[in-house]
Amino acid sequence: MKKILLLIALVLGATTINAQEMYGEATYMSKVKMDNSWMEGDREMTPERRKRIEENMKKMTEKTFVLKFNRTESTYKEEVALEAPGQGRGWGGMMGTMMAGEKYKNINEGMYTEQRDMMGKTFLIQDSLPQLEWKITGESRKIGNYTAMKATATMPSGEFDWANFRRRRGGNAEEEAAQKKKDSIAQATGDLTEMFEKPDEIVVTAWFTPEIPVQHGPDVYGGLPGLILEVNAGNTTLLCSQITINPEEREEIKPAKKGDVVTQEEYDATLKQKMEEMRQRWSGGRGRGRGR
Repeated sequence: MKKILLLIALVLGATTINAQEMYGEATYMSKVKMDNSWMEGDREMTPERRKRIEENMKKMTEKTFVLKFNRTESTYKEEVALEAPGQGRGWGGMMGTMMAGEKYKNINEGMYTEQRDMMGKTFLIQDSLPQLEWKITGESRKIGNYTAMKATATMPSGEFDWANFRRRRGGNAEEEAAQKKKDSIAQATGDLTEMFEKPDEIVVTAWFTPEIPVQHGPDVYGGLPGLILEVNAGNTTLLCSQITINPEEREEIKPAKKGDVVTQEEYDATLKQKMEEMRQRWSGGRGRGRGR
């Protein structure tokens, strides 16, 4: 009961901010716990190669994002360093297209817009925001200078939610040995569907602060009575490290306009087709190399 009263007090205490024109910027750090067990038992993989793979995966998953928001709209964008010449090609370039671009969200309309480039073509994804059924638990803790409240929900796992993919495992020693053989074939052909599986849904835990009374949060998350400061979704954690409210310099919050308009489902289908085409070309090249 005390926790619920605390939430009410925080909401009432935020009326001063509510009375103002709201604009804010929040910086988030991402961290992903990847399943690296597929590298175990690979006799051909040297320690140096494993270390290099783990370092590359870390670079891909540990990123910095900035959320800029007003009362009803927000943009969420990764802070990207300039690539060195020659980077961004092949599978690395394809992986880059699967990462989120700048995402614009409109709370009143319940819609988001995201611009992405795929192999030289620009797409404009427009779709509905996920409607999560949040359950506020009443738990609270301090995150930085803010009191945050805990909320939980479940949501479907995305088509290309690589962070939550897990290695397929056998139920016993014989099945595990058979799976390792499938892993070797999958690595040789580039068909990772026999190697990994993804859950149908993931558990989302969010910590939000009513002291900043907006319904925004990082990525697609939002809809709570306060800015989300931390999200734990499956194997991914997004943690707010810095907040600025009503700075003198502000950026206009608006959606991207350039690109072929598609839904998220249509974009995922196109990306899946392009990945399969690249896998077949890559697999064919390796096959020809072995036959020489």
